[in-house]
Amino acid sequence: MLAPILLFAFSRPDHTRRALAALAANELADQSDLIVYADGARNEREAASVRAVRELVRGTTGFRSVALIERDMNFGLARNIIEGVSEVLCQHERVIVLEDDLVTSPFFLTYMNEALERYANDDRIISIHGYFFPVEVALPEAFFLPGADCWGWGTWRRGWACFNPDGAQLLLELKQRKLEHAFNYGGSFPYTQMLEEQIAGTNDSWAIRWYASAFLLGKLTLYPGRSLVHNIGNDASGTNSDKSSMMDSVLSERPIRLEGLIVEACGPASREVERFFRKHRRWRGTYWLKHLFGFFYSRWTA
Repeated sequence: MLAPILLFAFSRPDHTRRALAALAANELADQSDLIVYADGARNEREAASVRAVRELVRGTTGFRSVALIERDMNFGLARNIIEGVSEVLCQHERVIVLEDDLVTSPFFLTYMNEALERYANDDRIISIHGYFFPVEVALPEAFFLPGADCWGWGTWRRGWACFNPDGAQLLLELKQRKLEHAFNYGGSFPYTQMLEEQIAGTNDSWAIRWYASAFLLGKLTLYPGRSLVHNIGNDASGTNSDKSSMMDSVLSERPIRLEGLIVEACGPASREVERFFRKHRRWRGTYWLKHLFGFFYSRWTA
């Protein structure tokens, strides 16, 4: 059985249309169940675009089944994702999670389902991820990094059981174990700051808590050496986000092979992530926070 696909949508019909079209072009789409969690409008101004997204989903074809969950109020992205993933994993052992501004390669579903099957019983691995940064060197076909991620991902019931929504508890443990530097990729990216802001209520990121939960437990996530996800939300269409192309990755034009992988953190890939962050250090601070996990905590915040 293939993993059900969860798509979280809100008020951007053009983005949702592109995300759905790309998913439907995947080889396994017609064998996959699609579940769309559509958040409610925050005000009357948003109501028309929220309705347009829901009508678009109702007319979607190309999947084995399509289910639309319509929130009757605005949950915000963090609550919508946390509750939605939890609900689906009560009924299924595994899940693939996307948002309305993530366009996928035609090989995305094959990679995700193959990896979810291959590592289903390996407790060292908490999740599978489809996006990778536009680094300047060739990377292994696929590899593992510590923690978890949020731009086109999948996990199992056992993996999501590791999620701790208590940001204060996560930050305390990071400090007690003196792991902030490693958590911040050698000090190259302010992940700890993001967690502090989540605790203070200035962001509502579920993703920073997912990363911290996995990191503290010593879990690994599988990444592709060529990105299978492209974020089209970097166009200033989201709340508190700006236009940028620095995170844009070219979608892989061939499948990702998973044979012969060693289950351990990949040093070269980790160094490339750190190099990428340091190269764009001029964007550190508020701008950076908007353009990584930022799309996931700011655009739906009132």
